[in-house]
Amino acid sequence: MDHGMSDGGTDKAVSPQLMPKDGLSMAVATQKSMRQMSFFWGRNVEILFPGWPESRLGMYILALCFVFLLAVAVELLSVTWSFRPGMNPRVARLARTSVYVLRMGLAYLVMLSVMSFNGGVFLVAVAGHAVGFFLFRSHIFTGPSSARS
Repeated sequence: MDHGMSDGGTDKAVSPQLMPKDGLSMAVATQKSMRQMSFFWGRNVEILFPGWPESRLGMYILALCFVFLLAVAVELLSVTWSFRPGMNPRVARLARTSVYVLRMGLAYLVMLSVMSFNGGVFLVAVAGHAVGFFLFRSHIFTGPSSARS
């Protein structure tokens, strides 16, 4: 069965027999494109925004660097932040909540990047998390005596 997607995902008329009677699923019936649903290699990929990084190699490398830095930033923000002892508890909670919101937003951007199903993006995201963990959470530079739980 064709489902109107054999030409690479361009719009096609949907036959009246396939349309729902209530009209609620019209958005699904007039879907513009199908996304890649298995991992693939190559620079012709769309990450986060339509048309980005285009099909140029330099833009693809820039996109990979961006995803890498996003993953490192997620690990940096995962470190428990300590605040001054005399700080107002409400301000400290608000600051911790703000850091958490920023961390989750960046983590979702990394997740959406990986959902492009590009093998290079996946490897760079994992590498970014690994480097970030090594630098900020493994306590390799601070030693075991100053490790926080």
